[in-house]
Amino acid sequence: MRQQYMYVLKLIPSLLVEANWTEKENEIVSEHFSVLVKLKEEGKLIMAGRTSPMDESTMGIVVFEAESKEEAAEIMENDPAVQKGIMTPQLFDYSVALFSEGNISK
Repeated sequence: MRQQYMYVLKLIPSLLVEANWTEKENEIVSEHFSVLVKLKEEGKLIMAGRTSPMDESTMGIVVFEAESKEEAAEIMENDPAVQKGIMTPQLFDYSVALFSEGNISK
C-alpha cells in the first residue's frame, strides 16, 4: 500500500543570486521538472511547487506516494536537482488531510 511523503528542496546558497545561474543550472531544473512530470504520469505525484521570491527562505516541495520510505528516499535522491548538487533535500513522512482541485490555477 502506498504511503505519502514530502521532500523539501533548498537551492544551494550561490544560486540564490539569479546572476549566478548558467545554462547548466537551467538544464538541470528542466530535467528536474521532467522527472516530476514522469511521477505525475505514473500516478505517484500529488503536487509540486516552490515559494517565491528567491531568497534564503525559498523552498520547493514535492508531495508524492511511494510503497516504502526506502522507495521515497530513492525517488528524492534520483531527482536531478539533488543528484547534480544544485538543491539539497529533506524527506518527511506526510499525510494530505484536505485537497481541493478547484482552487488550483495552472
